[in-house]
Amino acid sequence: MALTILAQITAEPGKEDLVRAELEKLVPITRAEDGCIQYDLHVDTETPGFFVFYENWESRELWQTHMNAPHLAAYMAATEGAVAQFVLHEMSKIG
Repeated sequence: MALTILAQITAEPGKEDLVRAELEKLVPITRAEDGCIQYDLHVDTETPGFFVFYENWESRELWQTHMNAPHLAAYMAATEGAVAQFVLHEMSKIG
């Protein structure tokens, strides 16, 4: 069954550009991964440090593989101390 992910990332004040640059690096790599149907990054138009990934995956297992990928570990290392909040929602389509 397909899985939708809504990931919300809030940068620490003054770290918005760093977080954005590191998030943007994830887009082409992740879109090429097995099971990735959609991987879109958004930024709030009024709050430049608030980002949202809207993702669709073929299965939870393939998404879990993504979550353990080296490029995600590199993102975590590069943004250590620069992310104020990370909220993740696993969602199922109902309509």
